[in-house]
Amino acid sequence: MTAPATYQVSHLDALEAESIFVMREVVAEMERPVLLFSGGKDSIVMLRLAQKAFA
Repeated sequence: MTAPATYQVSHLDALEAESIFVMREVVAEMERPVLLFSGGKDSIVMLRLAQKAFA
């Protein structure tokens, strides 16, 4: 009998999944959520997360 396969999520994958979950929760709770975009690296990351969450 073989040992069961183990699946480990990297730390960054876990953070990404949690961020996407939070974004979806905010959209579900708020009437008109807004994502402010300044063009900086933080805004670009948030935009990419929003694409992943709602694409």
